[in-house]
Amino acid sequence: MMADKFYLKEITSNDIVNIHKGLSNPEVTRYYAVHFSTLEDTKIQMDWYRDLKENGTGLWWGIYGEEDNKFRGACGFNNLEKEHKKAEIGLWLLQEYWGNGILKEVMPQVFKEGFESLGLNRIEGYVVSDNAKCKSALEKINFTYEGTLREFEIKNGKLINVDLYSILKSDLTKI
Repeated sequence: MMADKFYLKEITSNDIVNIHKGLSNPEVTRYYAVHFSTLEDTKIQMDWYRDLKENGTGLWWGIYGEEDNKFRGACGFNNLEKEHKKAEIGLWLLQEYWGNGILKEVMPQVFKEGFESLGLNRIEGYVVSDNAKCKSALEKINFTYEGTLREFEIKNGKLINVDLYSILKSDLTKI
């Protein structure tokens, strides 16, 4: 899939070094449920990407610069529920690319894949309530805040609130 300055390429086992670069950075994973200190540990994540595709429960892509072919981050769908035509979106960028408008540019292609190719009607985003940057990024790409799930998860032994965002297929016709 192509955007003007970036393209998306399905994640494969060959992407382990790129995935490790992001998911070993404590700033990138600060609000995530995963963090991998070693390349060996990152194989767990690579297996997860593979299983999503094989089970039909999701699909993830690497984000690359069109001019330099450098990896910028990853985005995709998991918890795909075909019966209910919905999936959860996930996304992260390497820290050096934060704040450059990358997601605003690539997300229309991800939405097209979700709404057209996968037949989704609803894409959900679950964000730790303290993660202001991620919430702002979702709002910039037209997600709607739906509410806060209080004490929804436990991270590092602490109960945390999670905010729920969504975008509907019909929302894209309003943009």
